[in-house]
Amino acid sequence: MAFTIPFNKPPVIGTEMQYIEQVFTADKFSGDGPFNRRCQKWIKEKLNCDKVLTTPSCTAALEMCAILLDIQPGDEVILPSFTFVSTANAFVLRGAKIIFVDIRQDTLNIDENRIEAAITDRTKAIIVVHYAGVSCEMDTIMSISRKHNLYVVEDAAQALTSSYKGKALGSIGHLSAFSFHETKNFSCGEGGALIVNDTKFSNRADIIHEKGTNRSAFFEGRIDKYTWIDIGSSFLLGELQAAFLMAQFDASDKISADRKKCWDYYYAGLKELADAGKIELPSIPNDCIHNFHIFHIRLKDTYQRKEFLTHCKTRGIGVVFHYIPLHSSVAGLEYGEFSGIDEFTTKESSRLARLPLYYSMSEVERERVIETVRDFF
Repeated sequence: MAFTIPFNKPPVIGTEMQYIEQVFTADKFSGDGPFNRRCQKWIKEKLNCDKVLTTPSCTAALEMCAILLDIQPGDEVILPSFTFVSTANAFVLRGAKIIFVDIRQDTLNIDENRIEAAITDRTKAIIVVHYAGVSCEMDTIMSISRKHNLYVVEDAAQALTSSYKGKALGSIGHLSAFSFHETKNFSCGEGGALIVNDTKFSNRADIIHEKGTNRSAFFEGRIDKYTWIDIGSSFLLGELQAAFLMAQFDASDKISADRKKCWDYYYAGLKELADAGKIELPSIPNDCIHNFHIFHIRLKDTYQRKEFLTHCKTRGIGVVFHYIPLHSSVAGLEYGEFSGIDEFTTKESSRLARLPLYYSMSEVERERVIETVRDFF
């Protein structure tokens, strides 16, 4: 059925076509044009990182991370089971075994206190996912990585403009990845970015990004011809998409303020239900500033959630669940294993529901969502 209030509407600022017209005028459509460079510069300034490379998707950026870390068959990587399949797939493609660990009940992020028990002599990296733009406990995780000589990759798909103790998410791990999918705060339909914080990966990142060639060095005038020197793939974002994305970056404060208004409206409007023990609202640690990417509630159990989703659907409200834990999937059982006890991953994922939240959502629409939730109880 068509929802009168959908779960998501891709953000459109209104200036995107002006930038796209500039691409047509310049006759530069490939992925190494001026709008890509502007997007990379904007992200780099936000993160204060060593290198930013725009990519066709966050999935592509994660696949680049796996290549840069030289993941080999038999290596193990640790990550939460409560995440999107790309977080695991990028490393499975290089032959890694996935070691799933439980999440925290409050933030739904990887439980930093369960990571060390999952480490073996084959562990190569820890992949953290900042769920809903809320940071993982990065001080503890980076300390573990230093102690065991492991790499940390931030899957920051949902976390652009969020921070942890004053540090931008995506700037803390050795490598990071962002998404600009149509469901994200800033979007170009499909798109992503690789972030390099450890400078030893910078030169090779350019090569992998350019299909395994040293083409970037050629265009920068550092060599007089380019050739194939490493593995790589077509990891560049098209210039038309970059132009669309840059228009949104230029309006980032406006987009963020609008999403914050909606998120705060939901929180205030549903707090009475939470105080009565009917639902649980999102938990934001004091050290975290989030980007208002997702507003979720948690119900009693999976049965109540099913009834709630049906209730919302019949009223034209696009409320949806989220990840099915990867460790319980067909591929998860084949390519990985769960370390320790699944105390919260399955339980929390089975009772979580996400409310509609998008740029330019009206107060009337927000109030109707709140009333629909209240009516259920």
